[in-house]
Amino acid sequence: MTEESPTALDLPAVDPLPEATARYFSICEEKLGMVPNVLRAYAFDIAKLDAFTAMYNELMLAPSGLTKLEREMIAVVVSSANRCWYCQVAHGAAVRALSGDPALGEALVMNWRAAKLDARQRAMLGFAEKVTLASAQIEEADRAALRDAGFAERDIWDVAAVAGFFAMSNRMASATGMQPNAAYHAQAR
Repeated sequence: MTEESPTALDLPAVDPLPEATARYFSICEEKLGMVPNVLRAYAFDIAKLDAFTAMYNELMLAPSGLTKLEREMIAVVVSSANRCWYCQVAHGAAVRALSGDPALGEALVMNWRAAKLDARQRAMLGFAEKVTLASAQIEEADRAALRDAGFAERDIWDVAAVAGFFAMSNRMASATGMQPNAAYHAQAR
């Protein structure tokens, strides 16, 4: 694996990148200081990259009753349950940056139950973990626990959608040997 290949697969990026993709990658460079390897990995097929980024942007950045930090927390807990190296590193860094608390990002990766969380966050992360590990066992009591913690119906949908998206992303990252950008390791520490 090289800087040119963010995965263990030999799938070179489309060259040259379409103008819109090149512009998107430039925005990533400006805002993040890098192009995340997950985007570089999908760049072998622009239609797949566009589908991935559209879903990611809708779930993680669009208006929601969940904060950006809460959505990143879900990403980390799901990725930890799935043991996804790429997403634990990348989204753990996002939690550290958004929360201003390096210990929170580490706790969520290692054992979210050890983190200092409020009742809302505990309910949300318990549900996200159950979606990840035993979705067929979810029942009305699980949704009721979220309602009791203050989540609206749409919020419950969003918790499930973010958890489901990262379950898919984790599997793709692990199956392709995707490596996190080295810059993530030092961020927000």
